[in-house]
Amino acid sequence: MSEQKIRFVIIGAGHIGKRHAEMVRREDEAELVALVDIRTKEECSAEHFDVPFFSSIEELMNSDLEFDVVNVCTPNGLHASQSLVALSEGKHVVCEKPMGLSKDECEKVIFKSLQMSKSVFCVMQNRYSPPSEWIKSVIDNKLLGDIFMVQLNCYWNRDDRYYKAGGWKGTKDLDGGTLFTQFSHFIDIMYWLFGDIQNINGRFADFTHSTSTDFEDSGLVNFEFINGGMGCMNYSTAVAMQNLESSMTIVGSKGSVKIGGQYMNEVEVCNIQDYEMPELAEANPANDYGPYKGSAANHNYVIKNVIDTLKGRTTATTNALEGLKVVEIIERIYTVRNEQLNLQ
Repeated sequence: MSEQKIRFVIIGAGHIGKRHAEMVRREDEAELVALVDIRTKEECSAEHFDVPFFSSIEELMNSDLEFDVVNVCTPNGLHASQSLVALSEGKHVVCEKPMGLSKDECEKVIFKSLQMSKSVFCVMQNRYSPPSEWIKSVIDNKLLGDIFMVQLNCYWNRDDRYYKAGGWKGTKDLDGGTLFTQFSHFIDIMYWLFGDIQNINGRFADFTHSTSTDFEDSGLVNFEFINGGMGCMNYSTAVAMQNLESSMTIVGSKGSVKIGGQYMNEVEVCNIQDYEMPELAEANPANDYGPYKGSAANHNYVIKNVIDTLKGRTTATTNALEGLKVVEIIERIYTVRNEQLNLQ
């Protein structure tokens, strides 16, 4: 596969699917060979992609089309089952977050990938932002010393412009919850930096979404890191009008850091003993979906990493086990939420 182009098929031709398709199209060593969606090409506004268009993953697999990688960009609740279909057919998988809606689903995907000797790449593009890469090096080099406290704040706006009647967003089976859809990127960054958590406690509320979603829109969660130190995550999609912030404050024995901005894209405080903050490259803008915005537009790095990994130059930036761990952490937080609901 060293000289041959990596051939990609995108399943799901919505906002994210079309972004994947465009990023594949821009890579010299990649080729976009098909799109798949239950809607028509016109309904998906994907006419500008001059490739075959299939109405289901089964129709794709029954065709004689040759390809190497399936990018799963469908609603959350379909990610695991469609990844399994692709892996069973001997294809590599690029799966948008979350990898599944349960640890059990993710384990089945990992088992199949090992059985078929195929790779699963989990899309966690926030790892590529300059502040994320910088803080990863700071933590890995223990420049902050012992970690005492970590605070993660995610305050976003998701209102009726986002949760449209009849759509999959906000549903229990296809969306799964606020932490899966909106904030799994930031839980991933926290796990990437500090490892797993334990002794989870929380309070949850639904302030503004009782008629538009099947779950809470806000939560205050506290926990301990297995590697030492304590942390909390405060999150909400009930912020009026626009996103407020996504931030992480880290307090250690040798200093403190705060990464803030709307999308954890700015280093606001760097106070580290005997250390001078380097100048970082500018972060990419957020994904713009019209009335609302999402995380950083770093999907070009994701596609490049897939190509480089499959050509033997590097390894996956976010592998399937890391994808599973993020889902498992969210599942454990939601277990606390569900226990509280049962007591009410």
